[in-house]
Amino acid sequence: MAKAAANRAGGARVHVGIGGWSYEPWRGLFYPKGLPQARELAHVGEHLTATEINATFYGRQKPASFAKWRDAVPDHFVFAVKGSRYCTVRKNLAEAGESVANFVDQGIVELGDKLGPINWQLASTKTFDADEIAAFLALLPASHEGLPLRHAIEARHESFGDPAFFALLRKAGVAVILADSEKYPAFDEAADKAPFVYARLQNAQAGLELGYPAAELDRWATRARGWAQAGRDTFVFFINGAKERAPAAAQALIAWLEK
Repeated sequence: MAKAAANRAGGARVHVGIGGWSYEPWRGLFYPKGLPQARELAHVGEHLTATEINATFYGRQKPASFAKWRDAVPDHFVFAVKGSRYCTVRKNLAEAGESVANFVDQGIVELGDKLGPINWQLASTKTFDADEIAAFLALLPASHEGLPLRHAIEARHESFGDPAFFALLRKAGVAVILADSEKYPAFDEAADKAPFVYARLQNAQAGLELGYPAAELDRWATRARGWAQAGRDTFVFFINGAKERAPAAAQALIAWLEK
């Protein structure tokens, strides 16, 4: 069974996973042939330490669903949750208050200690406006029903490279998502200074059994250890790219972290 890599110096943990768990190409490749689909999340929990729930981006989920997902995985496992598109794909983010409240109140607290960060993924066309972003950050609650919430912004336009954006994030205690992508900016330096680290690795290659070259996996393992040693919880997800390779890449990174 996979376990989250805990750094002894800082006590922070590194969680490694994939996006979701229901994906047909994984059947017979990551999931054993004949494994019931109802058991797929449990299988993820046995081999990885995190997953990013994507269904929450598209629509409201039931509290019972979150509770079911929580009970399917071991204690060390965490779920990152993608914020609703009704919050983030809009002309003016400052007007998302009601949508943010509805999202937080849908039942994510049922995940309890297994709730990881919330990924507020902005539209790739959304450009940086300091007043708008400041207003949106003010809408993100620090907790809900007594459960602390951690927020991360996935900004996908180069205009967010403005130092003013990172200053707003630091003031709000919100992380910027680090992207390993050919399409979107990485924000490496800002991610290195965030309260926790949320990395989405999107360059997996279909022709590589592990999705990433060994040297790249080693580099990411080194970075993850460094973040944990600095006392920051770290969440690394292999997402997109050659998605069929994501579970193998995640398992390989976990193995690298255990070396």
